[in-house]
Amino acid sequence: MFRTPLTLFRTLAIAEAVSWTLLITGLILRATAGLDIAVTIGGGIHGFVFLAYGATAVLVSLNQRWSPGPAIVAVGSAVIPYATIPTEIWLQRSGRLRGSWRTEETADPRDRRILDRMLRFFLRRPWVLALLIATAVVLLFVVLLVVGPPGGRE
Repeated sequence: MFRTPLTLFRTLAIAEAVSWTLLITGLILRATAGLDIAVTIGGGIHGFVFLAYGATAVLVSLNQRWSPGPAIVAVGSAVIPYATIPTEIWLQRSGRLRGSWRTEETADPRDRRILDRMLRFFLRRPWVLALLIATAVVLLFVVLLVVGPPGGRE
């Protein structure tokens, strides 16, 4: 399904933009119709997709060996509504999403680093990687739900 870093990143960038739409719609419905549940639903979906996008940006940045700048921009773009779309376009046009998953060691000396060996280990086992990322996102999501929304509870 996600045979390249581009397809995974693009999918989550679009999903993050859609989740912003759900959150903003929920805020409008709460303000105009008193439907607090709309923010609960839209906010929950947005929060989960936000975390999944962040995890995806980190994974793709490691695979593509981005410098810290583009990685920070990619992760940070989730904070600004709809910014993941132009970020994905910029990363694609600049060639940073080009190529495949690095599942095999090459002559590049960086391939011998522990982080690269671990990345290859998990990329060769995509279901294990997906399960680990999903578990981490769910755990973080639950912790954030327990902590409460930004600005505290009413």
